[in-house]
Amino acid sequence: MSKRFTVGAVATAAVLALTAAGLGVPASAAPTSSRTFTVVAEDGVAAETAVAAIKAAGGTVVSRSDEVGMFQVTSDRADFAAKATAAPALVGAAEQKAIGRKPKLDRVEQEHLNSATRAAAGKAAKKGAKLDPLDEKLWGLKMIGADKARKVEPGDRRVTVGVLDTGVDASNPDIAPNFNWALSRNFAPDLVDIDGPCEVASCLDPVGTDDGGHGTHVAGTIGAAANGFGLSGVAPNVSLVELKGGQDSGYFFLDPVVNALVHAGRSGIDVVNMSFYVDPWLFNCTANPADSPENQASQRATIKAMKRALEFAHNNGVTLVGALGNSNMDLGAPRTDTSSPNYGGDAYPRPIDNNSCWNLPTEGPHVIGVSSVGPSGKKSDFSNYGTEQISVAAPGGWFRDGFGTDTFRTDANMILSTYPKHVLQEEGSVDADGNIVAGFEESVFKQCKANGECGYYTYLQGTSMASPHAAGVAALIVSRHGKPERRGGFGMSPNLVEQHLYRTAAEHACPEPRLQQYRNEGRDETYDAYCAGGVNFNGFYGYGIVDAYAAVKTPLKPNARP
Repeated sequence: MSKRFTVGAVATAAVLALTAAGLGVPASAAPTSSRTFTVVAEDGVAAETAVAAIKAAGGTVVSRSDEVGMFQVTSDRADFAAKATAAPALVGAAEQKAIGRKPKLDRVEQEHLNSATRAAAGKAAKKGAKLDPLDEKLWGLKMIGADKARKVEPGDRRVTVGVLDTGVDASNPDIAPNFNWALSRNFAPDLVDIDGPCEVASCLDPVGTDDGGHGTHVAGTIGAAANGFGLSGVAPNVSLVELKGGQDSGYFFLDPVVNALVHAGRSGIDVVNMSFYVDPWLFNCTANPADSPENQASQRATIKAMKRALEFAHNNGVTLVGALGNSNMDLGAPRTDTSSPNYGGDAYPRPIDNNSCWNLPTEGPHVIGVSSVGPSGKKSDFSNYGTEQISVAAPGGWFRDGFGTDTFRTDANMILSTYPKHVLQEEGSVDADGNIVAGFEESVFKQCKANGECGYYTYLQGTSMASPHAAGVAALIVSRHGKPERRGGFGMSPNLVEQHLYRTAAEHACPEPRLQQYRNEGRDETYDAYCAGGVNFNGFYGYGIVDAYAAVKTPLKPNARP
């Protein structure tokens, strides 16, 4: 999970309005005297009853998602949140506050760029089946058998995979052939306080763009085309759908995420990848005594809205795949949270009660939680784990893998995928002329066609990179075992997809000793991780490392158990 690569904020200035089609557009990009809130209705409360309660508390509804009982509201009343929380028809109100712009660079996902002792990565390239020019660097494809799987099932164009992320750069020659313009939407208008100046007058970036880079990297791993150019993804023939629910700066807020999930359910999208957690709380708790009553109410609203949105998507045929997170913790026994809130106030210590606190969306209903492994198959030091939330493991990269060999601390231990040129230029690895800057030749790659059209690629690591490997396998399962549906559609029950994914994963026993330490890799005792469970299911690997080849070769058994 990319929390990865951001610590977020929401600007009070921008208001998200929804058209009937579910497309977010900003009502205003200029600061106002009013504040913006996300309000969630109680279970069983009619939408109009909730709107009436919001008005009575002094709020004005500017957008609504009736399927999940969520409303975006503005109010200039200082006591609006308290009044809304006290209203019997409402769960609570979460205020959206800005604290300024944060850098995009993530210390986990781009560890190789932060390290002063990084070594050359070229010597560590893993040799696999060379399908596209850069595929020899994609050790993850070989680990999960995706290079063999595509000879049986490369993916069906009718199968759609939603990339709920920062956007997708559809101009990349490896993304363009598979990009679905008709279903793609932007639900996250730019917020100037955190994203910087808007690139377009409306502040709503056009579909097919990505000013963060993260979503394009995820999309390439899922479904970059196998076209003899650049590199290929796990499911190179499926359709990629941009669901922009993350800000350019990399933050993910409740309204855009929920609206993206509702759109996915409405539109018949088959698989949605979620490599993030919803800001501003690492864990949302129902009544954490460390939190103020107002913060407790806002977290209850987040929990309610996210669970409803995930249920809605699942019930409408969406297979949900989520990154387990980069906090190197057992999610069944979480540590004290010292990073929240990451906007709207200073972070403070919050002891986490596992029975009443959730990391969302990965701990939400129906989400397939994915941990990260490096090229050696060892759990990445940063990856979250634990028998309570893990489902499967997948290649997510690990810069520090290979201790004692010449691959240790090399870029090639990470995951190479598509990336927007202009983001690489902003990060300083590509110059104004589009050429790779000296010193980055082993971490950034450029491929050009005869007509001058070029694609760019870079390495990242994280459970954000593991999750799309699993999402790609899920898409292959739908492609291989799905059936025609009503109204000319094509798909497969998410429950069957999940069951087949688990059943065909390559079992991986816990390491010995079970208590893994990462001292050789330069990590202290906070990274120590205990692997509980057996060969069939354990806290590091879940049901195993996803196996694309087994998934498409193994017959479907609807009544089988993992």
